[in-house]
Amino acid sequence: MPEAKESSSAAMNRTVVERKSDLELVVTRTFNAPAHIVFEAWSKPELFKQWWVPKSAGMSLLSCDMDIRTGGTYLLVFRHPAFDQPMTFFGTYKEVTPHKRLVWTNEESDQGAVTTVTFEENAGKTRVTLHERYPTTEALDEALAGSAEGLPEQFAQLDELLAGGS
Repeated sequence: MPEAKESSSAAMNRTVVERKSDLELVVTRTFNAPAHIVFEAWSKPELFKQWWVPKSAGMSLLSCDMDIRTGGTYLLVFRHPAFDQPMTFFGTYKEVTPHKRLVWTNEESDQGAVTTVTFEENAGKTRVTLHERYPTTEALDEALAGSAEGLPEQFAQLDELLAGGS
């Protein structure tokens, strides 16, 4: 009987990406790990680098600087074979509540979202909810056609990291 329960919980741990409004995108997934472990994967650069870039995107994360505290900043530099120059993404952490919540800005353009990630633990599993609020409908449309497409793969890679794979 434990096998059946295990496989049914594995089927439930899928990534759900939903457009909630003209400006909002919400992504959820439950991970089989306690909140402090999942939070570490989001807040320690050496772990973050292992899962953030979807493998199918053909990109690499050249550098990952994260000062994870309220008022701290981040700087991510990516390389993609189709582009001559690296792409830089940066912003500010507006709220950091260890093991519970991260809020950051995406400041590389005036169309960047404010991202909120919450970590809710229940019985040793953690439900992660990523909520992005964009300044315009067009910015959300662009994200859905681009970077947001990779979120299910990113969350699957995080799941693999948390399970001890790589």
